[in-house]
Amino acid sequence: MDEKILSYAGFWKRFAAAVIDGLITNISGFIVGFIFGFSYGFSLNTDKGLEVFGAILGILITWVYYAAMESSAKQATIGKIALGIIVTDLNGNRISFARATGRHFAKLLSAITIGIGFLMAGFTKKKQALHDIVAECLIINK
Repeated sequence: MDEKILSYAGFWKRFAAAVIDGLITNISGFIVGFIFGFSYGFSLNTDKGLEVFGAILGILITWVYYAAMESSAKQATIGKIALGIIVTDLNGNRISFARATGRHFAKLLSAITIGIGFLMAGFTKKKQALHDIVAECLIINK
């Protein structure tokens, strides 16, 4: 895809999509966590290890949601679809599940920089956050 015709999604559009996705992953994580937590406690007759189990389950749900959705034919999570933006590689092509996984976990870098990595999307030429740069991705308007 010719870079000159790409329209990069701005910080606030990306932020709004992240809020929507955060609601989806938190609500689904709560429901799944409740079901598995109840089953875990009932079957083992204990709550020991439940916090670790819940944390691992939450990480898995969030990872699969982002990586599967962003590498799908839609190239976007539900939040991104709602805002009309998609995830691409630097050439505007669909990304693989592996690249989407790398992008997802690279968000840790954006977070540990006290959020500056996320804010970079408002100031870089291609509106990339730190995790987008690391994963060689773009977020563009559809």
